[in-house]
Amino acid sequence: MKLTKRLILSATVAALSLGVATTAVVSAQEAPSAYAYGAPNGAPMSFASLIEQVSPAVVSIEAEGSVDTGAAPDMSQLPPQFREFFERFGGMPDQPRERRAQGSGFFISADGYVVTNNHVIAEADTIRVVLTDGRSLVAEVVGTDVATDLALLRVEEEDEPFAFVELDRDLDIRVGDWVVAVGNPFGLGGTATAGIISATGRQMGARQAYTDFLQIDAPINRGNSGGPAFDLDGQVVGVNSAIISPTGGNVGIGFAIPSDLAATVIDQLIENGEVRRGYLGISPAVLTDDLKDAMGLDADLEGVLINQVLDDTPAQAAGLENGDIILQINGEAVDDPRELTRVVGAFAPGERVAFRILRDERERTIRVELTERPQTNAPQESAQREAGAAAQFGLALSAPTEAEVEQLELEGRGLLVQGVRPGSEAAEKGLRPGDVILEAGGRDLVGLSDFEAAVEDARARDRRALLVFVVSQNGQRRYAALEMPSDETEEE
Repeated sequence: MKLTKRLILSATVAALSLGVATTAVVSAQEAPSAYAYGAPNGAPMSFASLIEQVSPAVVSIEAEGSVDTGAAPDMSQLPPQFREFFERFGGMPDQPRERRAQGSGFFISADGYVVTNNHVIAEADTIRVVLTDGRSLVAEVVGTDVATDLALLRVEEEDEPFAFVELDRDLDIRVGDWVVAVGNPFGLGGTATAGIISATGRQMGARQAYTDFLQIDAPINRGNSGGPAFDLDGQVVGVNSAIISPTGGNVGIGFAIPSDLAATVIDQLIENGEVRRGYLGISPAVLTDDLKDAMGLDADLEGVLINQVLDDTPAQAAGLENGDIILQINGEAVDDPRELTRVVGAFAPGERVAFRILRDERERTIRVELTERPQTNAPQESAQREAGAAAQFGLALSAPTEAEVEQLELEGRGLLVQGVRPGSEAAEKGLRPGDVILEAGGRDLVGLSDFEAAVEDARARDRRALLVFVVSQNGQRRYAALEMPSDETEEE
């Protein structure tokens, strides 16, 4: 009996090692049933052929540059013991420090175009592309797109054309599909890992308003950034961009930029050296159940509420109004502010786009000629800023744009702090440009008029301070009490 069991076990293990579906043969005297094992349908027993095919197109990226650390602090203000220490050991560092970055990339053409992440080559003075055969070539930046964290490089053509891979422009991928990542983790170069698509449509919050990431569990680590993720046909389905990890190493949660989005960005970088996105000029909000109820709307209605139409924008010129509900864009339904931002941004500046809206219980179509989206670091629509009630505290406030709503995850409320006057009450209480004030005096802030009303209400109640609820740039949420200004201060 023992011998029979051993023979059966040995046969089963041998069959499994060959990847053959098998059911152990059991003698009539042995009752237990055995379970069949087989590789999932479509799963290869080896990725070797695929990796051999695509690896020559995958490269390592080496970027070097210097980062200005700023002027050294005034050591005369330091305690004597610290001042003596720094003077004995060379003083405070005030020279730019060297920055070195390693990442991955891949050729998308035989004439030397290379895709990678923007964060890999940002602030670099010198960029080198290292091929699998050991050649190291100097690369020039063709263009970058911070919003999607993509960069396009180019190296000089060699005698032989470069091996390259293609981006899947018509991405049709499902959770559970195989994916193979090839790249340069920890500077090792030429490393391949395999896994599956764990999720699609992942949103990563701040500064990623235009990207719904693929989540993959193929192990990726530091240095994989900018490298490709392949399907079983050898097409690039994603550009590896980020990981979530408490340790800095792989824990099976990685994120890749979908290839169809990457393809549209790369096309613009090749053609223009930059990405130009359409701009509408509204502050949108989630159409919550409470809002539907308050506005007398059908509970099943889906759309995006316009909190505010910003001045001197395409939305204002076309006749969109505060309180309008956007139902469709060019016939496609839209029900989320982030989705609206992404859809509008996908249009080219100058395009006329049809917005189907609901106003006063009637649907209508308004056509808007989009303009180019302003740079996010520009002082956008900033004339209103330090005026009215906010100025009394030294604040310059604005209703956020649709991109800022998504980047800051405001979910339909909040005013953006555009500026803080030095020495003001707001500065004393730690408010900084880039912070968001969600509430004032217990009132949700949707527009600038809400802040004005909160101040007036505090005055009517003879309150000594205005309680505000603030979200700092680092995500910290806190209350702050802004002392109400005196009459003299109000007249400034």
